[in-house]
Amino acid sequence: MDIFDVLTMIGGLCLFLFGMNVMGQALERRAGNSLRTILGKMTTNKLAGFLTGCGVTAVIQSSSATTVMVVGFVNSGLMTLHQAVNVIMGANVGTTVTGWILSLGGIDSGNIWVKLLKPSSFTPVFALAGIILYMFVKKSKARDTGMIFLGFATLMFGMETMSEAVGGLADVPAFQQMFLLFQNPLLGLLAGAVLTMIIQSSSASVGILQALAVTGQVSYGAAIPIIMGANTGTCVTAMLSSVGTKRDARRAALVHLFFNLIGASVWLLVYWAVKGLFSPAILYAPTSLLGIAVVNTAFNVLSTLLLFPMSRLLEGLVCRLVPDARTEEISVRLDERLLVAPPLALEQCSRVAVEMAECSISALKKALTAFTNYTPELAGQIRKKEESCDQYEDIIGTYLVKLSSRKLSEADSEEATEMLKVIGDFERISDHAVNILESAEELREKKLTLTEHAVREYEVIASAIREILDLSLQAFEKQDPELAVRVEPLEQVIDGLKEQLRTRHILRMQQGSCSIEAGFVWSDLLTNLERTSDHCSNIAGCIIDTDSHNLNLHETLRGARTEDEDFRSQFRSYAKKYALP
Repeated sequence: MDIFDVLTMIGGLCLFLFGMNVMGQALERRAGNSLRTILGKMTTNKLAGFLTGCGVTAVIQSSSATTVMVVGFVNSGLMTLHQAVNVIMGANVGTTVTGWILSLGGIDSGNIWVKLLKPSSFTPVFALAGIILYMFVKKSKARDTGMIFLGFATLMFGMETMSEAVGGLADVPAFQQMFLLFQNPLLGLLAGAVLTMIIQSSSASVGILQALAVTGQVSYGAAIPIIMGANTGTCVTAMLSSVGTKRDARRAALVHLFFNLIGASVWLLVYWAVKGLFSPAILYAPTSLLGIAVVNTAFNVLSTLLLFPMSRLLEGLVCRLVPDARTEEISVRLDERLLVAPPLALEQCSRVAVEMAECSISALKKALTAFTNYTPELAGQIRKKEESCDQYEDIIGTYLVKLSSRKLSEADSEEATEMLKVIGDFERISDHAVNILESAEELREKKLTLTEHAVREYEVIASAIREILDLSLQAFEKQDPELAVRVEPLEQVIDGLKEQLRTRHILRMQQGSCSIEAGFVWSDLLTNLERTSDHCSNIAGCIIDTDSHNLNLHETLRGARTEDEDFRSQFRSYAKKYALP
């Protein structure tokens, strides 16, 4: 083996790792919308969690990526620690699929049908299909599919290049001695762990081992501990991702670590005992690509069989190591680890945005109460909720901007854009809540009073505002366009109410039954109520836009105001319901 073989081997390794990375990322994007559904159906059922982890990892070809996502899910509240334990076990089994795909490179037969299964036979077809989809099709899903094919073709080409380049190592004494050393279980375990820590993928480590297996110098006795080490070394990715996370997220990362450590320790002792007592001949026989895939799967399946019945004990162990804190800060921070799966990150944004919506609506309703029934406690609650809404908007907005820099599907991009608009409206509603509260405080400080007629009129418009707030919140929570279209007629009624109440108050001032100072407060109050209804209208318009894939809010609102029969009917109904006494 000369310097050119070394350079070829390095080039093949780079292509192999690059192809695996490209394929994994494209698979995540392509399967992203399905991941949201899968996650939503996940239950505390152990088998369902295990199969979910296994299936997701088999699709995205990386247990590290799955486990990092799981840590993010737990940190964001999308998944409980109990669910995470079973998903992580499934991920360790699902990741072995890569080894089986790579083992196809070892097929050697003159039969044309069998030969077609060899990657060198179908990789060029994948590459051709991939480049056509990527370069000539504009749809994002098709382009992602093209990247999957191109990534796979690059991965397999890199694998073949490595295998060909290392063929000369069979005659290098130092290489032979190295793998004789790795028959020492501890050295083999350490070598596999260190390699995986460096390249951050047990699948890639196993693939490299399969490439070296073509030299005929890799025995089963060396391969078994190396594979155990590779599965242990992959835990470093999840452990790093858990730094700075909440308590349960750190526990989830520890579950991944202990699953592999306990599995490796138990089966390494069994392997050591079998080797020492029986010294089976197969341990000294050269392995193959298929043999390595079998060992990798067997190790992960055996570890799962060992620990699956003890998942509760594993959960209890990590809970003891990371005990409950006396108090845990409530935070709305969105976990950046979810950005690797944009649809799931967007789903979490929606959840947090709903929390913001509820906070904002609650603030405004409390302000409506405070205007006629003021208490210092109520004032404190309103201001605290307004501050929370400011934080929500800042956190969600920043996260959505980061998410928008990722490659999103067209539907997800539209949803992210509309959410940015909506959180601004909810934040402004909370601002109006404080404005209404300040109007109430001004009345108290200046010892001003409203007439009985004004109080009765206020209750009418306040009831209409409460209903439009409830409609907007329900429509947003359910993303229901049918509820959203009921908002605009009510908003029009509230606009009319504002003008009527302003006119009536002017008449009262002319008659001398109400002071000018109270009139200024009344005018500010009506302005804040009317603008609150405007923001509800904007929110409803965004929901309709998202449903119809139309980003033109003004066009949506104009369409809702057209004099069609449904609009007229709803308008008449609301006008009758909120007629002034």
